[in-house]
Parts: sequence; structure tokens; C-alpha cells
Amino acid sequence: MTEKIMAMAKALGHVTAGQETALEALCQAAETELTRRLRPGVSPEDCGSAFVLACAWMALAGLTAGESAGVEKFTAGSLTIQEGGGADAAERSAALRLQAETVLGPYLADRGFAFQGVEG
Repeated sequence: MTEKIMAMAKALGHVTAGQETALEALCQAAETELTRRLRPGVSPEDCGSAFVLACAWMALAGLTAGESAGVEKFTAGSLTIQEGGGADAAERSAALRLQAETVLGPYLADRGFAFQGVEG
């Protein structure tokens, strides 16, 4: 299934040739993580294409989180070069991860949230 996830991730995101090895590892990690988070009795196949899509977004989130921010600000005389992306990369990564969890949400087990009554 990793091949399908990898193909989907390449179709959804801008992946350079130098990032393919990292992307493959991230696809495998996403597949493992999301498989473990499925509700009991639910398999990746039960989720259909949502599983592949969620894994691809999760892998792209990891790839985005690993992007370097580059030069933050450099000034020499009247020339200023500013390149960022650190915060933007973190925000994009979080958004991609949220998309993955949202699309697979109906199939995922609860993550420890519980209502607790308070006697009044």
C-alpha cells in the first residue's frame, strides 16, 4: 500500500527527486501510525481511498515540517534579503495533519477524550 500512498503524496505535493527517500519513509510511518489509530475491527481496506489520502497528507505534513526556514533576514548596505518559512512550514504541516485526521476521522479510535461527570 506504501506505493499507492507515495503516488498520492507526489500528486498532492511538490516533491523533488532529493526528497523521495524521505517521503517514502514518511509514507511508511504514516501508514503505520494511522493503521494503529483505527478503531478496533477496522482495517485500512475498510476506509477505502480515504486511508491512502490521509496517509499521503500525513507524509506531506512530515516533509513540510522538515523544511528549513532558510535565511531569516540579511542586510548589507541598502540591500536586504529576507526569506522565511519556519512558521509558515509549521502551519502548513499542522494543516496537512489536520486534513489527514479529518478525512479519516470516522474510522479513527478516540484518543483518550472522555466526559467526566461532576456531582453538584
